[in-house]
Amino acid sequence: MTQLLPIDTGLTPDLSQVAIEDETPVDNLLSEKQQRLLIEPLYSNAGLWENRTFLAAANVGVFYSVRLPPIVPDMFLSLDVEVPQDWSEKKNRTYFMWEFGKPPDVAIEIVSNREGNELGRKLETYATFRVSYYIVFDPLRQLGDELLRLFELRAGVYQPLASRYLESVGLGLMLWPGEFEGKQDSWLRWCNLAGDVLPTGAELAESERQRAESERQRAESERQRADEAEAKAARLADRLRAMGLDPEAIGD
Repeated sequence: MTQLLPIDTGLTPDLSQVAIEDETPVDNLLSEKQQRLLIEPLYSNAGLWENRTFLAAANVGVFYSVRLPPIVPDMFLSLDVEVPQDWSEKKNRTYFMWEFGKPPDVAIEIVSNREGNELGRKLETYATFRVSYYIVFDPLRQLGDELLRLFELRAGVYQPLASRYLESVGLGLMLWPGEFEGKQDSWLRWCNLAGDVLPTGAELAESERQRAESERQRAESERQRADEAEAKAARLADRLRAMGLDPEAIGD
């Protein structure tokens, strides 16, 4: 079994020869859009976890052992971690588990071919360093007919998750048929317990625009009703005066 560097020993490994960045482009357009759809809403919805901090990232290496290369999830989420502000230090520019003090809570792999071994080697690796939830999204059905597979770590082994709600994270995942950035497809999205999708920043802005437009129309309708009532009162007053009556005296 892979040996992890003990998190609480205070040891500081030499990172001078560790490669943390790779400039080789590897993602297709579907994966790139899907990654952003999974990450952006987490940051756009303020107060999602109240006062809890988090880090969500795509294609960032997770280093779980000093002696082994990282695993690079298509997307991961780690709760209760602080993102260092000084990125000039190498140890702050990637996810060294001994620096963050914990593994990510969720790792998501988006299958684009059969070479990633998402249901074999990768699944075993994520279990080794104790990622609570492992998600395999297979939009092109490279691994079979099942589009979405969710696993939860129990006693060190991943077990299929019957529910799509990740209890300890407080969010669920769902397949959402809709349009994202001009592309109609079945997308993987975060949702709440009731099954409502977590909106993107653009969706929040559109919702606010619609709310403001609805409020403007409501105010305009109220103004029109007030104008009509005033005009009606004026016409009635004119008729009373034509009859030789004082409208104000009648009102009293």
